[in-house]
Amino acid sequence: MPTVLIIDDNAAVGIALDVLFSLHDIAALHAASPEEGLALLQREPVDLVIQDMNFTADTTSGEEGVALFRQIRSRYPDLPVILLTAWTHLDAAVDLVKAGAADYLPKPWNDERLLATVTNLVELGQANRALAQRVGRERRERRELEQQYDLRNLVWADPATERVLQLACQVARADVPVLITGPNGTGKERIAEIIQANSQVSRGPFVVLNCGALPSELIEAELFGAEAGAYTGASRAREGKFEAADGGTLFLDEIGNLPPAGQMKLLRVLETGRFERLGSNRERQVKVRVISATNADLSAMIRAGTFREDLFYRLNVIELRLPPLAARPGDILPLALGFLAPGKQLDRSAESALLAHAWPGNVRELKNVMARANLLAQGAVIRAPDLGLPAAVSAPAPALEAEPDRETIVAALARAGGVVSQAAAELGLSRQALYRRMERLGIGRA
Repeated sequence: MPTVLIIDDNAAVGIALDVLFSLHDIAALHAASPEEGLALLQREPVDLVIQDMNFTADTTSGEEGVALFRQIRSRYPDLPVILLTAWTHLDAAVDLVKAGAADYLPKPWNDERLLATVTNLVELGQANRALAQRVGRERRERRELEQQYDLRNLVWADPATERVLQLACQVARADVPVLITGPNGTGKERIAEIIQANSQVSRGPFVVLNCGALPSELIEAELFGAEAGAYTGASRAREGKFEAADGGTLFLDEIGNLPPAGQMKLLRVLETGRFERLGSNRERQVKVRVISATNADLSAMIRAGTFREDLFYRLNVIELRLPPLAARPGDILPLALGFLAPGKQLDRSAESALLAHAWPGNVRELKNVMARANLLAQGAVIRAPDLGLPAAVSAPAPALEAEPDRETIVAALARAGGVVSQAAAELGLSRQALYRRMERLGIGRA
């Protein structure tokens, strides 16, 4: 239940507001003086303060209220404060709103309007605190992740990326195969490097084979090695990737491109740790952690008969799904900044263009875009045209509305019963903007 602190020397005000708020599930505390109010704030959690401006009999200057407000503001800068008083010097009200007062309402107040203002401010404050708690929690989790694991200087900021990292680090020390799935260019090899760096074989070799970059007839020789004469052009014996990765990690990218014969041999190595080079009958024994990656739909390939189901389940003990860059927008600007050449910087138009782009080529495309911009930008500042991205489709800018005149403002204030926040909302202005216009046009508060 939210709690409101009422600081007013009139006991009747405290009782009336207590009754009003209790009918709407809002708890109320009452302090009769600034000193008592500040003491209560130290002891009790409070969501909002409603304070009077004068506490000494026959005083109307408002100086006591100004002093109280400034003390609350200095000690609790995020705590909303509503000024509630019959004291109505507009210039001072404007000054206090500029200093951070949430609103300024006259006595006698309108129950519905006061309640609406309090409810909105409390809900906003609760939402802001929840957001601050979430951001704080995410920062703590990130610090813990960076302190506990070797993340290979990976640049990220999006929670979706952090979830992948947490799972990758969690399974890194388990001696089981890992399958990393996701579109091309998302950084699957970087995740594999992080798994290797935090595994039990972190001091062993990290060997990479892109199964999609070789003709199918050469993939087996790359994986398992070949004796001299095993195929045309094999003039001497050669070591395969499994032998090179012995005691470490073998990363098989684009595993879906592995031909059927290679799939069968890979399955046997995963099950027994044994294999033969092409053209040899001698078995070799290795101890290798296998991490594979693909952008293909292996389940569809199994149904089509082009990928072995038993190999899929052997590779897919743990699956890490790396989202496309567009699904982790928090990573875009940190990555772009990481790709900037020394002495270069992005202006706001470039940042907006980067965030608006769909990034079908993911991180690889972003890296290439930034490399081009670093070369082509005239001077140190990279602007949107320097990126060479297609212009984002945007809605036409609305026509600028005329500034409300004196009669319009007076009428809006009358309809709102003098509640500036409601009049400002009706006019499409902030409270501060409306106060400035009222001051300039000589409009007083009722």
